[in-house]
Amino acid sequence: MGRARSRSASSHAGGRARTGRGAYLLFGMIFLALLGATVYAVKSGGQAHAGTSAASAAPGALQDGAPSIEGDTPPQETATPKATPKASASKPGTAKVPTHGTGTFSTADASAQPVGHGDIRRYEVQVEGGTGVASASAAREIQDILGDPRGWTDDGRDGFQLVSSGPADFVIKIATPDTVDDICGAAGLHTHGEVNCDVGATVVVNLKRWILGSPEFDGPIHDYRALIINHEVGHRIGHGHEGCPGTGKLAPVMMQQIDGLHGCKANAWPYDSNGHYIQGPPVA
Repeated sequence: MGRARSRSASSHAGGRARTGRGAYLLFGMIFLALLGATVYAVKSGGQAHAGTSAASAAPGALQDGAPSIEGDTPPQETATPKATPKASASKPGTAKVPTHGTGTFSTADASAQPVGHGDIRRYEVQVEGGTGVASASAAREIQDILGDPRGWTDDGRDGFQLVSSGPADFVIKIATPDTVDDICGAAGLHTHGEVNCDVGATVVVNLKRWILGSPEFDGPIHDYRALIINHEVGHRIGHGHEGCPGTGKLAPVMMQQIDGLHGCKANAWPYDSNGHYIQGPPVA
């Protein structure tokens, strides 16, 4: 009887041990599967939202070297630009823009005296081969934008100097859409062949936007180029994104106007003609 009870007890204990090991094994497999799914979701989300998180940083958080993107969604192109009383030659164009370039850049052989006061940032302008854009001409246009009285120099703290050699604080590159995607994508910013970005020491201007402007902007193409430069350089000097301050008011230059004006009027300059900063609510 004693031996029978011993065998029965031993068999019952072994059954519990086997059942316990099976339960632990099943639990472990479920845990590992859930862990793997969580890691995959985190990685996928980080890739999908890299551009958005950088673009949504609070004002002051985006300093030199922090990546940012012009818009969270690609603009919807229209067959013809919006009507404007300006001369047709000044309107955003509808020309065919090459999507591929040579992948190599030439530095504009152009330099100028510093504009503004305080922290003078030296910059170069580079243009990708195959864009059809003359680097010297683009450099002069950008220099005019950064030196405009309505630009960032009106804050009394920031200045800029176009250089063609020597040390530079940042570089403005004009590149074909595919090259923009490559440069910005390396920093986790998804430009979809459509928009610009600011990454590392480089402001990357999409040739498509430089030539065609934006369907949300009804001014002359030079003004839209001013918006591109002022927006991206604004990030470099510490400005974050802003929203529309109210229906009928000028859109801040730090607003992502390519995503829609939300009742504001298109605007390319940080300051108005009276020297007042055009400001909107911070976009978190």
